[in-house]
Amino acid sequence: MLLHLSTWSEIGQYLERSQTIIIPIGSNEQHGPTGLLGTDWMCPEIIAREAHKNADILVAPTFNIGMAQHHLAFPGTLSLRPSTFIAAIGDWVRSLAAHGFEKILFLNGHGGNVASIEAAFSELYAEASFARRPAGFALKLVNWWDLDGVTDLAREQFPTGHGAHATPSEIAVTQWAYPEAIKEAHYSPQIADSGPIREAHDFRARYPDGRMGSDPAQATPEKGRALVMLAAESLVREVAAFSHEHTPT
Repeated sequence: MLLHLSTWSEIGQYLERSQTIIIPIGSNEQHGPTGLLGTDWMCPEIIAREAHKNADILVAPTFNIGMAQHHLAFPGTLSLRPSTFIAAIGDWVRSLAAHGFEKILFLNGHGGNVASIEAAFSELYAEASFARRPAGFALKLVNWWDLDGVTDLAREQFPTGHGAHATPSEIAVTQWAYPEAIKEAHYSPQIADSGPIREAHDFRARYPDGRMGSDPAQATPEKGRALVMLAAESLVREVAAFSHEHTPT
C-alpha cells in the first residue's frame, strides 16, 4: 500500500490492523559518469515498492533529499545541512506518530545520511525522556544493502571493484527499474581510487569523476533484478519482525 495513492480514510483503516510504516530515504547526488543523480533515493524506493506488492505493508512518500554536502562540487547534487535534515526527519516522525503509527522504519540508501538519521532519532527519544513519558513510537534505521543476504549477493556479483560510492550494485538496481535511463561511459582508471570523505572541494579533487573505489561498468539490469528481489523479500521479514517487537507501555 502506498500512502500517496491512498485516501485519509484508507490510511485510517490500515491503522486499525497495523501501526507500522516504511519511509524510503536517500539523497539526490552525483553517482559518477553513469549513475543517476537519484540513485540513493531510488534504490530504497524501488525495493520498498517491490516489497509492498507481496505484503500488507504501507510505504510513505520517499524522503529524497539528504545530507550530501560532500558532493556539492558536482552539478545536480542537492543537499540539506545536517541540522535541517534532522529537523525535517523529526517533523515527519511527529506527524506520523500523531496519527497512531508506532513503528516507523526508515529504509536508507545513502551512507552519508546515517549519522544524521541516528541523531534525529536521539533528539526524538530525548523529547520523551526529558518529559518523563513514553515516546509512543519506535524508530528503526535499515540500510538497504544491510538487508539479509544482500551484501553477500553483491560480493558474489562484484568480487572486485564494488567500492563505496557509485557502486555497481546500486547502479544495477536503477538499471533494472529504469532501463530507459541506462548510461554508458569510459572509465579511467577502471576501478576508481578510494580514500576519506570531507568537504565538497576536497571530494572533487580526490575523486574527479565522482566514483570511490568502484567499477560501475559491471552493473547489469539482470544483476539489479536479483538484488531487488532478494532485498524486497528480506524487507518484508524485517518489517514483520519490527511490527511484532514488544514495546513496553
